[in-house]
Amino acid sequence: MDDLFPDDTPAPRPHDEPGEDAPLADRLRPRNLAEVIGQEHITGPEGAIGRMVAAGRLSSLVLWGPPGTGKTSIARLLADAVDMRYEAVSAVFSGVADLKKAFAAADTAKKAGQRTLLFVDEIHRFNRAQQDGFLPFVERGTVTLVGATTENPSFELNAALLSRAQVLILHRLDAAALGRLLDRAEALEGALPLTPAAREALIASADGDGRFLLNQAETLYAAKIAKPLDPAALGQFLQRRVAVYDKDREGHYNLISALHKSVRGSDPQAALYYLARMLTAGEEPLFLARRLIRMAVEDIGMADPGALTQCVAAKDAYQFLGSPEGELALAQACVYLATAPKSNAVYKAQKAAWKSARETGSLMPPMNIVNAPTKLMKQVGYGAGYSYDHDADEGFSGDNYWPQEMQPQDFYQPVDRGFERKVRERLDYWNRLRGERG
Repeated sequence: MDDLFPDDTPAPRPHDEPGEDAPLADRLRPRNLAEVIGQEHITGPEGAIGRMVAAGRLSSLVLWGPPGTGKTSIARLLADAVDMRYEAVSAVFSGVADLKKAFAAADTAKKAGQRTLLFVDEIHRFNRAQQDGFLPFVERGTVTLVGATTENPSFELNAALLSRAQVLILHRLDAAALGRLLDRAEALEGALPLTPAAREALIASADGDGRFLLNQAETLYAAKIAKPLDPAALGQFLQRRVAVYDKDREGHYNLISALHKSVRGSDPQAALYYLARMLTAGEEPLFLARRLIRMAVEDIGMADPGALTQCVAAKDAYQFLGSPEGELALAQACVYLATAPKSNAVYKAQKAAWKSARETGSLMPPMNIVNAPTKLMKQVGYGAGYSYDHDADEGFSGDNYWPQEMQPQDFYQPVDRGFERKVRERLDYWNRLRGERG
C-alpha cells in the first residue's frame, strides 16, 4: 500500500526579508524575541515564553491581546527560537482544505523528525467543529498550535482546545513602548516631521496599536513634509482627531484616571470636563464607553444596577449615531454615573470569591444540590434531599449550598446606600430565616 504522504519532508517556510518597498511595519518586525516591544512579561527570561525557549520545548499556546501588539511576530520568532518548522494559516482566509494540507505537511515533517509550529491567526473565527478538528493533531504532537485572537478565549474557543493550550495575555502597548517603536522607525527613515507635542499626540492616537502607529508614521514619511506639524496640523493632515496635550504634557492615562476618580468622587462637573478634554483631544469614543462601563460595575454596582444598563445603552447609541451626535449619549452616561450612589461591594466580592475559588480547588458541592441525570447517580445519592425553594414557606428553604469542607463565606457585603440598602435588608431577612431553620 502506498504511503499516504510523500517521502520528501516539506521544507520550512523561510521568513523572507522584506524589500525596501515593503510597508514600514514589515521592515521593522523584530528579528528575535528580545526585540519584541511591550510584552516582556511573557517574552522575558522569567516570562512563560522565555522559560519555554530556555528549555527548548514549546507547548501549545493561545496569544490573546488587542490588535497590533505583536502576536504574529511572537509566533514567527518562537518557531525560530526552538528550531521548529513554521506553518501559518488565517481563519479569515483559510478553510478545511488549507488545514488538511497544513496537517499533512506537518505529519510528513514529524516522520522525518522535524517539529511544526502551526500558527493560526484569528483562531476564534473558526467554528466549534473546525476547532475540534485541531485536537487529534495537537494530542499526537503532529503540530504545536499557537493561536492568536483578539477575543476572549473563554467565550470564543472550545473548552477542549483551551485545556490543551496555555493562554498568554498580551498587553496593549503603552506610550513608552509606542515611543520605542517610533524611535526604531526614525532610526531607519529619519526624524518624523512633527513637533514634540505632535509626536506625543500621534502616539496617543494609536490607542496601544503598534501597527497602526507605524502605518501613520509611514503616511507622514511619504508626504515629504518640510515643516514639522503641531498637534492641530497633524490631526488635519491625517483626517483623524489626535490628542492635543497642554504645556504640561498631561497625557492619556492621566486624563482617564482623572475622569474615573471624578466619577467615583460623585463630581459630575469635573467628570464632564475630563470627558470633554478627552473627546475634543481625539480619544476614541468607544474607548471611553468601555471605561464608563467599567466604572459602572466597579464603583456603583448594585447600589444602582441601572448604571450598567445606562452605559451599555450609551455605547449602543454612540455606535448608532456616530460622532458628534453620539457623544451626547456618553455625556449622559457620565453624568448618570457621577450622580449615582456608589458601592464597590460587588467588586470586592468578586476578588474575594475568585481568591477562594483558586485556594479551594475542586471541592464537590453538597450532594443535595448536584444533578442526577442517570439512575446510577440517583442510587448513590446525587440530588437526594434537595428542597425545592418554591415549595417552602416564604419561597426559602434555608438549605446549605456550600461544599462540606467549607464554611459559608460572606463575599458580598452590600453597603447602606442606594439600592443596596434594600439588598442588605433582603440578605438580613434570609439570614434570619436560615438561622431559624438551621
